[in-house]
Amino acid sequence: MGPLHAESRGTRPICDYENSTYRTDFWEGRGREYEDLAERRALQRLLPARGRRILDIGAGFGRLADMYDGYEQVILLDYSCSQLEYARSRLGDERFIYVAADLYRLPLATNAVDTTVMVRVLHHLTDVPCALQHIQRAICPQGTFILEFANKRHLKNILRYALRRGVNPFDPQPYEFADLHYDFHPDWVMEQLGKHGFQVQQRLSLSLFRMGLLKRLFPAHLLASIDGLFQRSTAPLTPAPSVMVRSQVAKAGESQVVGLQNLFRCPNCGQEPLQPSAEAMVCDFCGTEWPIVNGIHLFK
Repeated sequence: MGPLHAESRGTRPICDYENSTYRTDFWEGRGREYEDLAERRALQRLLPARGRRILDIGAGFGRLADMYDGYEQVILLDYSCSQLEYARSRLGDERFIYVAADLYRLPLATNAVDTTVMVRVLHHLTDVPCALQHIQRAICPQGTFILEFANKRHLKNILRYALRRGVNPFDPQPYEFADLHYDFHPDWVMEQLGKHGFQVQQRLSLSLFRMGLLKRLFPAHLLASIDGLFQRSTAPLTPAPSVMVRSQVAKAGESQVVGLQNLFRCPNCGQEPLQPSAEAMVCDFCGTEWPIVNGIHLFK
């Protein structure tokens, strides 16, 4: 079963993977080992090796969690409780914090993390500016944001357009090719990052060989190794269907994250921090209690 529609309390549609077969069908059952390896190679290049606290937005079942070994604390955030429950059963609670939440109402306090990773999420968002505002707020000054997005201006789209069979890849506006699935022009994404307080430092173009025939003919590790050789050199032209960007947060203040006791913010009224009780986080301002169920902080 694929993703379902949900709706945030702010009335924005959300792509919800609750009780879906995303892990087993999409990643384990469809031969996407090459894409996984290519994304890992790019992330390894861009991700600071060490840090205090990292946030993975759209973490799902924790596919990339082993990339964060250099971080003292790891927040896995997703809208789906079932995906997070699987991640928790595999990863445990020692360094990991599990949060079920709506990105448009991000329940993390200001300067909560020093690094944020968002892979395979932007293409589900209808309100990118709102999401970027929350992400920028949650990252401490001089912190790092690593963003992956689906590239509208990739080589296959250009060829389709030349043959009059596809959308204009040079149009800067996002293109919804399926329900809650968007492709983005790289220049548009760079503009949005700049508008919302991010300074782009490096860009990579990846998954260049995302073609069924190539994946059938060659081992995934070989394709990913070759992909890695071209990720940086092809970045200016962005010929691949995926782009990964590292940005730094440009805001004043000390580059220091808040303490664990001040980690959360109320999604309803914006009060921070929340106060812990036996089985919930409580907002002193509006009185809302946000429960903790099976080790997962619920803010939906």
